[in-house]
Amino acid sequence: MTVHDIARRLPGIAALRDHCRAMAMVEAVLNPERDFRHHSFDARWSGTEELASMDNGSGDEYSIVFSAAGAYIRGFDHESPMSPYAEHGAPWPGVLDEVPEVFRPYVEEPAFCDEDGMPFVTACLWREPGDGAWRAGTIAFPEDADDHGDPDGAGYLFELLVDRSPEAFRRFAEDYYEMPVDPEAVRHVFALRPLTGEVVAALNPGVTLAGLARDIEEIGYPRG
Repeated sequence: MTVHDIARRLPGIAALRDHCRAMAMVEAVLNPERDFRHHSFDARWSGTEELASMDNGSGDEYSIVFSAAGAYIRGFDHESPMSPYAEHGAPWPGVLDEVPEVFRPYVEEPAFCDEDGMPFVTACLWREPGDGAWRAGTIAFPEDADDHGDPDGAGYLFELLVDRSPEAFRRFAEDYYEMPVDPEAVRHVFALRPLTGEVVAALNPGVTLAGLARDIEEIGYPRG
């Protein structure tokens, strides 16, 4: 699977934004330690932009910027043969070359680059409000791409953006946090219904609804 396969399977911008908020909210309840969450959402990344992010703590990550211009996605798989650090010392040809001008500032965004200005990227997608589908660059994947199966890391990085079911996220969370996760509570959050004390306690008895006020505000999760 490559970024082109992902582009065909992602939902529209609004649905993707809601899904990212839901994942971030579930994790905020499961894990009070903000620095160790896998998925996050910042509804106030800037005055006009929101940021969804994933960081597995092992060098793989993605960022999604939502703005009036649309949405920009960049992913980085540190083991990908298309990594800028693999051999060629630059982003893989085609990955960023066709990014529209309106999204170019994100290509050079310091938060998405190393200290030398090299973008952390192996996969990139974008969608403007008038687009009928997600787009990605024209890319000649590595000649041995079939040996990797996922040459740009897109299938792995964006797995939970393609399978957006509560069950898929629950399986991920149980594996990642090594604890049982209440399926009905996950479904409640994925439906973007306001949190209740009962739902919070079902996910994590050690967290209170009042204690989540900062996270709810940051994520922009619906309130009752």
